[in-house]
Amino acid sequence: MPHEKQTDFLVRDLLINANILFDAEQSRIREINNALSTASKHGTGKHGFPEFIAISKDFVMVIEDKADNAKQGKYLNENTLLMDNSAIVDYAENGALHYAQNIITKTQFKKVFAFGCSGTTSQSLKIRPIYVTPNGYQVLKPVKDFSSFSSTAIQSYYETVVCQHKTVEQIELENILNKAVQLNEDLHVYGSLSNLEKPVAVSAILLALQNVDFSTEDLTCDSDCTDGKKVFDAVEKHMERVRVQPGQKKSQVLDQFRFIQNRPNLSQYNERLGKSPIRYFAEYLFSNVLTAFYYNTPEDILGRFYGEFMSYSGGDGQSLGIVLTPKHITQLFCELIDIKPTDRVFDPTCGTAGFLIAAMNTMLNKVQTEAERQRIRKNNLYGIELNEGMFSIATTNMILRGDGKSNLVCADFLKQDPQVLREKYNFTVGLMNPPYSLAKKKETAHLSELHFISHLLDSLAEGAKCVVIVPQSTMVGKTKVDEQQKEYILANHTLEGVITLNPQTFFGVGTNPVIAVFTAHQPHPQNYYAKFINFKDDGYEVAPHIGLIHTPRADQRKKLLLECWKMNRPVTNDFMVRSTVSAEDEWLHSFYYFNEAIPDDADFERTMADYLTFEFNMITHGRGYLFYQQTREEQE
Repeated sequence: MPHEKQTDFLVRDLLINANILFDAEQSRIREINNALSTASKHGTGKHGFPEFIAISKDFVMVIEDKADNAKQGKYLNENTLLMDNSAIVDYAENGALHYAQNIITKTQFKKVFAFGCSGTTSQSLKIRPIYVTPNGYQVLKPVKDFSSFSSTAIQSYYETVVCQHKTVEQIELENILNKAVQLNEDLHVYGSLSNLEKPVAVSAILLALQNVDFSTEDLTCDSDCTDGKKVFDAVEKHMERVRVQPGQKKSQVLDQFRFIQNRPNLSQYNERLGKSPIRYFAEYLFSNVLTAFYYNTPEDILGRFYGEFMSYSGGDGQSLGIVLTPKHITQLFCELIDIKPTDRVFDPTCGTAGFLIAAMNTMLNKVQTEAERQRIRKNNLYGIELNEGMFSIATTNMILRGDGKSNLVCADFLKQDPQVLREKYNFTVGLMNPPYSLAKKKETAHLSELHFISHLLDSLAEGAKCVVIVPQSTMVGKTKVDEQQKEYILANHTLEGVITLNPQTFFGVGTNPVIAVFTAHQPHPQNYYAKFINFKDDGYEVAPHIGLIHTPRADQRKKLLLECWKMNRPVTNDFMVRSTVSAEDEWLHSFYYFNEAIPDDADFERTMADYLTFEFNMITHGRGYLFYQQTREEQE
């Protein structure tokens, strides 16, 4: 019978041949050793003992051995290792990944190579590297030895094999996208779930996995208590444990999840999977997605994951109510107005709670005590969401962030009395990405983005800061109704400025967005100079098959933006213009900007191309009326 010690000797000799300094079963680095002190593969909280640990340049190497090649690795699918307790204990790759994730979570080391090794002879020895970061892991091709991981070779291996000469962010985004595509397909094939049910089902399973008494191994296709019922019960118990209040909120969320226990096909044994579909989904989410919540702030990982797989669901995203604000924009909102720990933040169209999460993390990073953190979570975050499914997702997202008591309400914001909201809550910050393109007809004029903005401003405390992201057409406001709204805003509130964003910010959606910043309940002075900034070049670019990615220029561009916004840093007027405003103006940099250079033919061609692109975009989004003269009857 093969003995694991033989595998250990083989691996040890290969490490020595590669001139890699290693330790057996522990690390000479105290921080890593402390991380492993509670990393038992059995989940007991006791010490974990990988076969070998090494440091090569700034990478950690953690190695787990098994004698039997059949115990090399256990996979849920081609690129996903199964991470339940039995797989972690019994299989080399799964155990190595388990230890690597503990090191990532509990130390400053964020780049780890986990190796699963099996076999008792040099001919049978299998070595599989897995690259692990805070955002997930990448299963790599097997290697023959450790020569590529020596201190002189590991950086080259990392750049050529792991990154394939792509940036780290590109790799991580590809990883998220691939997981989303796979899950979207599986939810349809094995679960027969509709586009609207998919994100809700994912939310329910993630909550169930938070229940310490629940395990995917409990899902055994029992007829007396179905797998779907077990998942639903686990969700309910976890919501009780974190004391989700009020009871009505808890009931609303559970009602959205109830279909999970009532769909027979989710709980029945599937021959192709060798288990029930709901167990497969739970194992997939546990192995691929759940850890991202622990490793990432301020990104709304759940929202990003939903956004990606909804783009493959056959819907356009907008009709499903899942047009999510990218993480760099939610963070920029917080930086533009310098959110403080004492602020009371309100998002009246909160979606998956991305703005609230960004605000929460910004405030938490500015306090020192646990009492202050609890105060922020309990009293400083408020949200409203009309769509019941999205409300459940937002609630789930906040619970997963340790904020099960957040003040989220499922309601229609426009039907709320702004005076009541203002007096009751004293909101000092309003953040919003309102629904787009709802005011296409006379009967729906009250659903315009400008109406959402004015309603939010009216709901805030005097002097509160309000930041919104809306289409450029909102700031044009050429219809009579829009012009009236702009007049109302200036008569009652101050427009601080408008930032024109990268047209690809909502990549794949087809909206040219802007950020507008206001101060509530301070009428706009006639001689006040608002800022209008052209931030189309924000340092983010579209990468093939990935979408919008951060480039090395992005940080520098944001620094310039914030300096201009907060300190009026001198810049050329093609970047920022300061001007007085009126309701008849287009509140955009392009309206106030005057180019003193004499245009040439190329400038004319570019301008015409930009205009035609803009007009086509507005027509396809139901705003073609901007390009013809309305009769007075149509305006009224």
